[in-house]
Amino acid sequence: MRDPEMNRSSVKTYAGGLLRYDVERHRVWFAGQRLHHGLTGALLTSVGICGLAAHRLTPRGGVECALIGTALMAHDWNDRTVWFRVGPQE
Repeated sequence: MRDPEMNRSSVKTYAGGLLRYDVERHRVWFAGQRLHHGLTGALLTSVGICGLAAHRLTPRGGVECALIGTALMAHDWNDRTVWFRVGPQE
């Protein structure tokens, strides 16, 4: 399902359309999937915690990654119901 909003003049495409950025609404899509701060934050937090648990990240690096991820999730908390929803979204 294509989002007609992604064809607006304010949407810039990169990497052959794989990555799109709407300049007016400050929104990013990757392969047609809208990326939210919360989703990115959840991934960063997971990487930080798993990296610490597997001893692949230094304590400082793991904590920084987890804290940045937590801040991103807190910033986007109002949209938490759509973080993992499939599709382009509004």
